[in-house]
Amino acid sequence: MGEVDVLIQRLDAALPLPAYAHPGDAGADLVAAEDVELPPGERAVVPTGVAIALPCGYAAFIHPRSGLGARLGVTIVNAPGTVDAGYRGEIKVTLLNTDKRDTVRLRRGDRIAQMVVQRVERAVFHEVTALPGAARGTDGFGSTGGFAVQGSTDQKTRGA
Repeated sequence: MGEVDVLIQRLDAALPLPAYAHPGDAGADLVAAEDVELPPGERAVVPTGVAIALPCGYAAFIHPRSGLGARLGVTIVNAPGTVDAGYRGEIKVTLLNTDKRDTVRLRRGDRIAQMVVQRVERAVFHEVTALPGAARGTDGFGSTGGFAVQGSTDQKTRGA
């Protein structure tokens, strides 16, 4: 696994820096800089107490924590969020409570997201009048299947 140097500014001295929980983890944990209460279906922008400077050619992607999603129904609205190399402000995470019944309370210092730093390429766009062919063609959402059919194989039960 490669490494890249990332400059980080701690905006809240009492909070930990992003850290990897285990060797080989792709995402470094980000924590909440303040308490947050998320009623069912509500969202909140939560500061993390850190700002970073990424080298040109890199971006940080902010992903939901699977445990928060599975246990509490908390996810990130714009997952993954993108932190560009030129951004120098505090990293903030827009959390959403997808649970229909229960309010979620997160405390300052709770792990709320994962930050994955990746090398990115800058695209050079070339306008053409037609695109070359491909096996998938123009088929859109659901065109590759990916769902298990339970019970009848009737087309109506498969959503076709």
